Amino acid sequence: MSNASNNEYNLQGAKVAAFAGTEGQASGTFNDYSSTNPTAETETSSTPKTRKILILAANPTTTKPLRLDEEVREIDSVLQKAKKREQFQIKQHWAVRVRDVSHALLDEKPQIVHFSGHGAGEDGLVLENETGQITFVNAEALAGLFELFANHIECVVLNACYSEVQAKAIVNYIPYVIGMNKEIGDKAAIEFAVAFYDALGAGETIDFAYQVGCNAIRMAGIAEHLTPKLLKKE
Repeated sequence: MSNASNNEYNLQGAKVAAFAGTEGQASGTFNDYSSTNPTAETETSSTPKTRKILILAANPTTTKPLRLDEEVREIDSVLQKAKKREQFQIKQHWAVRVRDVSHALLDEKPQIVHFSGHGAGEDGLVLENETGQITFVNAEALAGLFELFANHIECVVLNACYSEVQAKAIVNYIPYVIGMNKEIGDKAAIEFAVAFYDALGAGETIDFAYQVGCNAIRMAGIAEHLTPKLLKKE
């Protein structure tokens, strides 16, 4: 049995419920709007699709404790307040093991994948085994996995130390990949992630959101704003 927890934050729920209640009060009955309004289909087709963000977090018991819970909480909070919050949905998987990664990708079908945890350069990203100890996943294996899901993933964020190695492999298949070119501290990692998703939530591009994230590190007075690297598929 997996020890990873899966918590869902649906940022659309409150707005959908409110709309349904308003419609019911106005008409008293449910009407099939699409059958009576010839422009309904066009309006629906132009509605932006929801972008699902899959957060994978791992902090094995034998590694340095990270403030992953704060990072994820702040990401969720900033998207809850975002101008385009109805366009985003967050899924969380914690204490991630190797096989949990492919299962989460199959189950969630995300557009953005965000990994929070430790990285070890050429050795790989640090995940957990069945007893919570360290296990590594190297760049080649990760790239092969993301190749299988390249039809719907648009961005991968590896918010972990020395993860540029994995980013360079993954970007062969995914349009945008962000990795760290050296060690990054908790504070800088959180500042970058929060500002990045704040910009996405405001409707900005991944390119611009990346720049906002790097600037947020600088604005916080942390000399690590050159650590995150955005790679683009050619």
